[in-house]
Amino acid sequence: AEGDKVWARYTYTGTFTGEWLGLAPTGKKITTTAFDIYRIVNGKIVEGRFITDTLDMNKQTGAIEYTEKGKKLFPEDVK
Repeated sequence: AEGDKVWARYTYTGTFTGEWLGLAPTGKKITTTAFDIYRIVNGKIVEGRFITDTLDMNKQTGAIEYTEKGKKLFPEDVK
């Protein structure tokens, strides 16, 4: 915390069991990192910003399909 701001960094894991952004569920496990930034006034949260690595989530759900070149560049993402 600094001044009126509090930052939180966390990792969460879930299973893709319901439709998300028009994507059909795959049953795949997803783990990603997020950051929240809160502004506090008089001990209460008055504003919040939320940053999630949606690119990583899209890779894990299978929403992003790599080309052959992409598979060579990012072999750790191809499973």
